Amino acid sequence: MKGVVRIRREVMQKMSEEARRAPAEECCGLLAGRDGVVTMAFPATNKLHSATEFEIAPQELFRLFRAMRAAGVEHMGIFHSHPTGQNAPSPRDVERAYYPEAVYFIISPQTTTARAVRAFSIRDTELTELRVEETE
Repeated sequence: MKGVVRIRREVMQKMSEEARRAPAEECCGLLAGRDGVVTMAFPATNKLHSATEFEIAPQELFRLFRAMRAAGVEHMGIFHSHPTGQNAPSPRDVERAYYPEAVYFIISPQTTTARAVRAFSIRDTELTELRVEETE
């Protein structure tokens, strides 16, 4: 991703809406697109219903990957919220970053957060924050 991730404005809005929809628990989902731009969000259910961690059930992951294939887009990222903490990867987020090519977006539903949406590359427990560039 070379330090920058490009994402459509409406996808940014969708992630923020998901984070505010159930502010007491982490929201989550997958992101997809083409030509280096994230163009679609695929919200998922946090099967843990937790304010501090998330997990997408395997059968839902399969359904979402099939939906991406049907839409002709590729998996580009994962998003989730941090309702009560900083929107930086937690040790658990880093430990469970199973998709090294994906961009990990973390959303804060809190209105006082300086940057409500942040993006990271997580490879072999190494974090790199990416600049988020919104597109039309």
